[in-house]
Amino acid sequence: MAKAPKEEKKPKKSAPPAGYTAQNITVLEGLEPVRQRPGMYIGSTGSTGLHHLIWEVVDNSLDEAMAGYCNEIIVRILPGNKISVFDNGRGIPIDIHKQFKVSALELVLTKLHAGGKFGGGGYKVSGGLHGVGVSVVNALSTWLKAEVHRDGGVYVQEYAYGKPQYKVKQVGKAKDHGTTITFQPDPKTFTETLEFDWQTILDHLRQQAYLTKGVKITVTDERDKENTQSYIFYFEGGISSYVRHLNRQQEPKHDNIFYVDKKLDDDLQVELALRYVDDFKELIFAFANNIYNPEGGMHMIGFRTALTRTLNAYARGKTILKDKDENLTGEDVREGLTTVISVKLKNPQFEGQTKAKLGNPEVKTAVETIFGEAFATWLEEHPKDAEAIIGKCILAAKARVAAKIARDTVIRKGALEGFTLPGKLADCSTKDATISELYIVEGDSAGGSAKQGRNRENQAILPLRGKILNIERARIDKILTNNELKSLIIAMGTNIGEMFDISKLRYHRIVIMTDADVDGAHIRTLLLTLFFRHFPQLITEGHIFVAQPPLFRVQCGKESHYAFSDEERDKLVAEFTKNAKNKVTTKKKEVAKEEPEEEENEVSEESPDGAISAVIGGVKINIQRYKGLGEMNPDQLWETTMDPATRTMRKITVEDAEKADEIFDVLMGDEVEPRRKFIQTHAKSVKELDI
Repeated sequence: MAKAPKEEKKPKKSAPPAGYTAQNITVLEGLEPVRQRPGMYIGSTGSTGLHHLIWEVVDNSLDEAMAGYCNEIIVRILPGNKISVFDNGRGIPIDIHKQFKVSALELVLTKLHAGGKFGGGGYKVSGGLHGVGVSVVNALSTWLKAEVHRDGGVYVQEYAYGKPQYKVKQVGKAKDHGTTITFQPDPKTFTETLEFDWQTILDHLRQQAYLTKGVKITVTDERDKENTQSYIFYFEGGISSYVRHLNRQQEPKHDNIFYVDKKLDDDLQVELALRYVDDFKELIFAFANNIYNPEGGMHMIGFRTALTRTLNAYARGKTILKDKDENLTGEDVREGLTTVISVKLKNPQFEGQTKAKLGNPEVKTAVETIFGEAFATWLEEHPKDAEAIIGKCILAAKARVAAKIARDTVIRKGALEGFTLPGKLADCSTKDATISELYIVEGDSAGGSAKQGRNRENQAILPLRGKILNIERARIDKILTNNELKSLIIAMGTNIGEMFDISKLRYHRIVIMTDADVDGAHIRTLLLTLFFRHFPQLITEGHIFVAQPPLFRVQCGKESHYAFSDEERDKLVAEFTKNAKNKVTTKKKEVAKEEPEEEENEVSEESPDGAISAVIGGVKINIQRYKGLGEMNPDQLWETTMDPATRTMRKITVEDAEKADEIFDVLMGDEVEPRRKFIQTHAKSVKELDI
């Protein structure tokens, strides 16, 4: 007899969480969402977010300039870290808004997504953070004041934490027009720092002045009344002036800078400038509505396509490239090229909140068409410049073929891929890359101490002999034939060039550990140049560090401490002297009463190991100056520089690629004169020089 099928049990419905009702749903109104989650609106609450407040206010002024209503912007840093931004644009409207029944000025400053950028009548093109900029600044400021000159009057309104303190009121008459926004950031939001960086502000506003030709931007630092600083930026040449600025450290390959500025229609404008220099790398900056797009986008794709096609067409038209010759590749035509692309469009579509990439497909066609036609004409009109550019590209093509042969020989035959680890590498025992550390150490002596003092579980040591190759002016094939660099690349496991794979990185912390002298600084700079040029992802993802070994060991009796600067050394000496005097016995005091003893004068003597024994105020103190890591015994090296519990390290970051690129060019390039000027300028800031 067949069994009846079992009845399936229906799953029980899970009960809702106790106490979770409609009353638990919170709706943040006005500017409260900004104060609750500031990072969503300005990126961070650190220094970057703090400066972003300035950019948002300035963006509104630049929008007026791009619309043709403003030609002067004044930015002032005031005492108390307040910021004032003035523009002589039309002035924010102050009349009553029909829908919200408040002044348009108050609406712009207190409502997200309120402004002239959404309806189509205010601005044809604009930057800013989706139109929320100035209201976000208001929300994140303890105090903000708006002053508007328009329609013959002066109108003001003040706010506290984004809330208006009174209605917009007229306080006088005016013949001019414009807006001044003055604000003070909220210390409860910006807990990391409230200090505005002068250089950061200068660099950003200089860039914006290049991108908005014809506008005068004045920047003034008034925090120190006795040392007020002021700069004026005004560039009639627009981004062609920007290219000249970027190239000021390099030797140009041709005299004239190519420049085009053309509107496709009322909604799309393309401005582009380029020049070739005697260098290997490409430097390109892409902007949409004055917003930097670090990952490029459609405007960059359109430019690169047109560049390769136009140069190949010109070279074949002039029979510089024969029928048997291969076409120049994109890599060939971009070597040594500096380009600035700036497009202005009505409805930009960015990928991501940070606007890293422009996604409008119509921009690709516009840039390709406008640049391609203008560049072809320019090459015909400037035959000498064209000859120099094509010559540079053909030389790059020949070098590419030679480098490919070298790479095939070096890489594909097993010199790097699957190659055994270098013999001088003292590897760690763990295979977990996330906790592994590679110390790149200067010389065998320091390498020996580091190998003995390290934690063998997760710390590997790679000693380098002498100074490595300066890769600033070396192609990849030269790098791969250099034994020291080849050992480093094999040890890291990532390979190099087009075969680079960060997922194969064997150590997530790569530490440069060199001596605290001129040679050590030089080796450190050479290594950083290598990482910056060929392994930038290791820097951007936070894998590169610089060890900070102590300069001194200060000892008094059985007690000793390490000092990382002259100031720390002097402080330790003072503390030791004070403590030793406080321990003077009563017996000695009594003896002193009977027969006064002259206090010992300061005397010093140097021991064979370089330590100085000094008697200061009757207290004997030993000071040892470490000029090399090899002078430390393994225990000292571990305690001061390698022990995670006590060591000090500096993570290497690249916040400003343009600035870092410029410094590497100056310090490591072929040109002597820029390096001499740099040394003369910064010589006074060097506290101590080892010779």
